[in-house]
Amino acid sequence: MAYEVRSESRPNSVGLDGTVYVLLDAAAGTAIEVWPALGFNCYRWQTTYQGRSLDLLYADPQLFDGGRPTRSGIPVLFPFPNRIRDGRYSWNGKDYQLPTNDPSGKNAIHGFACRKPWRIVDQGADAVSAWLTGEFVGSVDAPEALEHWPADYRLRLTWRLTAQTLRIEAVVGNPDSRPLPFGLGYHPYFRIPFTAGVSEQEYAVECSARQYWELEDSLPTGQRQPLDEARDLRTGRLFPSLTLDDVFTDLAAGSPPAPDALCWRGGLLQADTGITLQVLTSPAFREMVLFTPPHRQAVCLEPYTCTTDAVNLQQRGLDAGWLVVEPGAAWHGAVELRVAGLQEAPVAAARKPLTAAHRE
Repeated sequence: MAYEVRSESRPNSVGLDGTVYVLLDAAAGTAIEVWPALGFNCYRWQTTYQGRSLDLLYADPQLFDGGRPTRSGIPVLFPFPNRIRDGRYSWNGKDYQLPTNDPSGKNAIHGFACRKPWRIVDQGADAVSAWLTGEFVGSVDAPEALEHWPADYRLRLTWRLTAQTLRIEAVVGNPDSRPLPFGLGYHPYFRIPFTAGVSEQEYAVECSARQYWELEDSLPTGQRQPLDEARDLRTGRLFPSLTLDDVFTDLAAGSPPAPDALCWRGGLLQADTGITLQVLTSPAFREMVLFTPPHRQAVCLEPYTCTTDAVNLQQRGLDAGWLVVEPGAAWHGAVELRVAGLQEAPVAAARKPLTAAHRE
């Protein structure tokens, strides 16, 4: 078999189980590392393409010594992504108060799953891929948070590695007797640059969105706005010119459609080589948050099933993407991160490849 899964131990100073899982094809030079004890975070992804070594994810150098779990790799945001205003919401006639743990100390942020240990329930490898499946169940893995959510939940997530793709397959199940409301998001930190020796000047950020949610203090007002010049990324904008912390919506599916029915949502283009890192999703991932961290060593293209504060916006009668799973039922969704040449990837119809003139 070309692929394998193995476990290794990483020392850490935060008292967590240091077991990490390495999925790899050593001969092909592709590998990921996943730390189950820190929210099942995939914090490393390396591969080779067209003879070049790519190091695609940014991780805080202090990750194993107190680094924040939402600032590295690919945090899993569940049962809600981003913020809930004041940590308060109502559901089916009952009021809930979440811990207010965003940087301002005023709002709840990013759910429960990204900060808790997960359990490994499956792993394997064959000639074309390696996979690792973890499970997070509210009543088992975060029982202290059950009072903050209307129903128990089961999130089963698989990291699947192939030669040029990292696929995230999620199943949200409802083991409770009550309806389960939720949103799911991922917060990947894509390294800039992801190829050694390439200037950040060569990187363009793309997104297929045609609108954005108007924000005040990082929370949606409920109004969607047409793109202004600073936010229109359909034809790609060079990374050094961007300062982003926005929720984009009205995402185009891309043309031509991806062969597996996933929708092209955006990505990074390394202009001098034509190597792209594409973000494709199931249709249910209808929003994208784009964020440029202050350290400028990464850019985040975050697929969400709903907008920020969706539970409260939905109560106001707005279509915010909030999802509900009935008792005994399950929801399925996938996100795929794909390395490809410019001509190989599904693209937005408006894309115009960057030329030397664009880069000047």
